Amino acid sequence: MHLALNGWFWDQPFTGSGQYLRHLIKTLRRLYPDLTLTLICPQSTALNDVPAGVNVVKVPVGKGQIGKVLFEQRAVPMETKRCGADLLHVPYWGAPLTSPAPLVVTVHDVIPLSMREYQETLSARLYFSLVRASAKGAGHLITDSEFSRREIVEHIGVRPEAVTAIPLACEESFHPKLGVERDTDIRARYNLPEEGYVLYLGGFDVRKNLRALIAAWTFAAPSVGDQYLLVLAGKPPQSWGSSRFPDIPKEIAARPGLEQWIRWIGPVDEADKPGVYRMARCYVFPSRYEGFGLGPLEAMAAGTPVIAADASSLPEVTGDAAYLVDPNDSRQMGGAIIATLIQDDLHASMRAAGLARATAFSWERTARETFAVYQQMLQGRSAISLT
Repeated sequence: MHLALNGWFWDQPFTGSGQYLRHLIKTLRRLYPDLTLTLICPQSTALNDVPAGVNVVKVPVGKGQIGKVLFEQRAVPMETKRCGADLLHVPYWGAPLTSPAPLVVTVHDVIPLSMREYQETLSARLYFSLVRASAKGAGHLITDSEFSRREIVEHIGVRPEAVTAIPLACEESFHPKLGVERDTDIRARYNLPEEGYVLYLGGFDVRKNLRALIAAWTFAAPSVGDQYLLVLAGKPPQSWGSSRFPDIPKEIAARPGLEQWIRWIGPVDEADKPGVYRMARCYVFPSRYEGFGLGPLEAMAAGTPVIAADASSLPEVTGDAAYLVDPNDSRQMGGAIIATLIQDDLHASMRAAGLARATAFSWERTARETFAVYQQMLQGRSAISLT
């Protein structure tokens, strides 16, 4: 089998699509050494860490969104045909309308179709109209969860059998005993509290539901804030206050005295994430919509109890290992935080359950199930059909 892959995100390893592409190629290469792999990338791509034996094709790409669309719609199909690949996999939602080889597309989620805040500009609406149409023309779709599978069927309009849910995984470095010797340096680098903290690490857009977390902390902080700070980690938006990025600093300032129990630490390097999770007393993830929810999985793998919203794909990821709460009930969320912080037996049981749950996810599992989809495609047993 000769597999071509769209490598647009190869040199963006700190994005979800970049991590997925890198782990998938590396694991496929290890598990299936006879599989021929060709990675099609923009000319400017820095080819760090490409596994030995993977063919790389670089093509010139124009600037901006138009350049990206031309790469997806013209360059990738042309190079797929030129290299003689049996199959093309586009590992993010940006497939060509036509392909010279059977086409597999990974659609991690359909947030832009289900939430209007993500289609604020005309260019965004046009682009997602294009990728929605291209997804309908694929031979098979892969997604990260059964929740996303149902969303794809509803919003793109394909039959359920044309979509396969294959879960993601996290790095082995999140194991609670790996890298502990770096924790002192990590604590100093991010000014983390000495005696544990309540952690949120993620984005700040509207679906992440940070307003509910701030309201929950309003209930919890007077009881536990002097011992445990709420640490907010992640890259903040360029500006607050749009429909996509609610003004969280303003939300905090509107609650007098709350800011003394909150610490902002900004973006966290990928190499430092395991330590930041590991040193937290608990991790809170109130998001209303996730195609998978990698943050809770990373926290569980690091041995940190997870409090998460009982919404979208999160129950699939956490199973019975997390304290699931109504994302609309800030009092319940605040109570869950307090209980996890002060009840040592609950904390210990959640930690053990999370560690056990995390072992169900691996990149080897992801690669094997993805390879099975490739085989089905080449055997002609799978094709998209519209509802």
